[in-house]
Amino acid sequence: MSIIDELKWRGAINQQTDKAGLAELVDEKSVGLYAGIDPTGDSMHIGHLIPFMILKRFQLAGHRPHILIGGATGSIGDPSGKKAERVLQTMDQVHHNEACLTKQMEHLFGQDGSFKIVNNYDWLSKVSLLDFLRDYGKLFNVNNMLNKEVVASRLEVGISYTEFTYQILQSIDFLHLYEAEDVQLQIGGADQWGNITAGIDLIHKQKGADAKAYGLTIPLLLKADGTKFGKSEGGNIWLDPEKTSPYEFYQFWINTDDRDVIKFLKYFTFLDQDEIKQLADAVATHPEKREAQIRLAEEVTAFVHGKEAVVEAQHITKALFSGDVAALTASEIEQGFKKMPAVTVSPAKKNIVEWLVDDTQIESSRRQAREDLTNGAIRINGEKVTDTDAEIDPTSAFDGKFVIVRRGKKRYFLARVVG
Repeated sequence: MSIIDELKWRGAINQQTDKAGLAELVDEKSVGLYAGIDPTGDSMHIGHLIPFMILKRFQLAGHRPHILIGGATGSIGDPSGKKAERVLQTMDQVHHNEACLTKQMEHLFGQDGSFKIVNNYDWLSKVSLLDFLRDYGKLFNVNNMLNKEVVASRLEVGISYTEFTYQILQSIDFLHLYEAEDVQLQIGGADQWGNITAGIDLIHKQKGADAKAYGLTIPLLLKADGTKFGKSEGGNIWLDPEKTSPYEFYQFWINTDDRDVIKFLKYFTFLDQDEIKQLADAVATHPEKREAQIRLAEEVTAFVHGKEAVVEAQHITKALFSGDVAALTASEIEQGFKKMPAVTVSPAKKNIVEWLVDDTQIESSRRQAREDLTNGAIRINGEKVTDTDAEIDPTSAFDGKFVIVRRGKKRYFLARVVG
């Protein structure tokens, strides 16, 4: 199966320029291709990941992916269909973000030299204003630029000349990579179609109408409920483990709707057709086992964070489900209890009743604390405590950093030991 046919099967193609020409090109040679990301933040989220999954597939098929980090374009911002202009970042912040994104890309694409990271600041910063106007501006028709969807969507509320020129700058990127790196294909989201075709037009004007340059866009990924893929109730799901822990990342995929899971397996994993078909059958016949969701979570978490992160996330999941939290490490507790109710306590030893009421406010009164203890409703670090005269030592477990309290069957509380 050709890479184009595979992308079609995965539902990952929205639009193509010259379908026959592109299909022929990828069959006859190792093709240089690219997708770009502007350093507007210091981490990608899973929505950003979609075009780079396509680049990764091309890499595995023997082609030559280039990741363009927009140090220049990111310093001015693209229109992106938003109602307001982007707030300009300082160049120090841009450079910091570049370094963070580069590290993430190197993790995703490996260290074997089969891909290349480039930064458009390296060439766009050398273009003078006069060169920009004479060599490039002359080749762009304003009427055509206004008709591009990403610009047209902003005309009612207004758009600055700075963001209006983004289309030209991105076109220069494609031309530069075509000339310097033999890049012939640009990959982007559905909203990038206008920018991609503008770049191809520039290449044809500069290199001739027979120059082989192509574009491919990916459909906007929607969930079964009609909402845009990529966010949870808590916000973005980041690739940076400090922003979204590997456990939270794993749980996001585990909680995928049955109606979406096969689509996501096609988009975000490298499993073949036979295995995905088997998982689709499992969803249809035994959805309660959530085999497809587990496989999805394993594959994507391993790709982004590594196999050890999968093992750790599964360990946390199992411990929370079974209540065997004593088996967790301090690091795993940081991940698994990140969003659970938390208080800070001193390291001093104290009577359990007083500690539950005065130090943590987990219990509303001493009477209620004694009743819950006597009834076996309180577990400290996984162990049931029924003695109302018991003494608690907050530093006795988890490297002296945490105390985990479970009240009833499901209510967990985290006490952080400070001092």
